Formats: sequence, structure tokens, C-alpha cells
Amino acid sequence: MDAANAYASALKNQGAAGINDKIEKISPVGSVETEGAGSFSDILKESLGGTAEAIAKNEATSVQALNKQADPVDVVTSVQNAEMVLETVVAVRDKVISAYQDIIRMPI
Repeated sequence: MDAANAYASALKNQGAAGINDKIEKISPVGSVETEGAGSFSDILKESLGGTAEAIAKNEATSVQALNKQADPVDVVTSVQNAEMVLETVVAVRDKVISAYQDIIRMPI
């Protein structure tokens, strides 16, 4: 498996890959909510569920590697996927904290 195929496989299996698709489902302020639109909390819960699944999959692959049952390419791909998912979660957390701080600083 070459690097391009490994990268494509990692993107396809990524747990939080669809976060942009989920964000697009949020209705703009003042608009009428459509049938397919979800609330922010629903989208956040779904994304975090995907994150937990991705990390659990990475742990399972790591255990298989310790037992010499996993291909090293799969292990590296899984670790990179988990790293990308963790970076996404940290970025979202930072944005939420920043938004909260901006709201707290607003004059009444």
C-alpha cells in the first residue's frame, strides 16, 4: 500500500471527517428550521460519538499490533487518524471557550 492509498484510507475511516457536513446542517439565525436541520447540541453529540469510536478503533488496532496481528501500515494510519481526531476536538473546545469568553465580555 503506497502513501496515497494509506492517506485516502485514513480519510475514509476518520471518525470526525464529517464535522463540516454536520455544521452545514445548523440553521442560520432567524431562519425557519427545516426538517433535516439538527440542533447544535445534537450535532456536537454526534461528532463526539464519532470521536470516541475513532479512538476506540485506534486502541483496538494498537492492541492487535502488540500481539503482532496488525499490519504496521494500519497501525500508523490508525495513530494518525486518532491524532487528527484529537486535534479536531481540541480546536472545537478552544473555539467554544473563546466564544464563551467573548459572550462574558459583552456589556449588558
